[in-house]
Amino acid sequence: MAQSMFLRYGGFASVSKIVSAFYGKAIESPLLSPYFEKIDMPRLIDHQTKFFSALMGGPASFSNEELERVHSHLNINEQEFQEMVALLKETLEDFDFDDSDVAAVQGEILSRKRYIVARRVA
Repeated sequence: MAQSMFLRYGGFASVSKIVSAFYGKAIESPLLSPYFEKIDMPRLIDHQTKFFSALMGGPASFSNEELERVHSHLNINEQEFQEMVALLKETLEDFDFDDSDVAAVQGEILSRKRYIVARRVA
């Protein structure tokens, strides 16, 4: 049986470092930084470590309904979502993820876009 991406990249300890680096980039982004001004970053990083671990085949799990619930009040737009995806790709590459693994994680995020990006009513 093939080892999960979560285990191949070192489990929770490594994923936590990746998530911390990702949020370091997000906080520096003029587009994304306003979202983090009043956020408990250690708590967010802990939560997101579990989420990204789940995306990578780890033991945690999150429902799409939960994703929608925690993002619905943020009014994230398409440009902001794409910035997040680009920073995530850059971060995974910084941690020497294989191209196929970068694409797999991006695919997991992109498949959940409708639960993260605000629905606009015309």
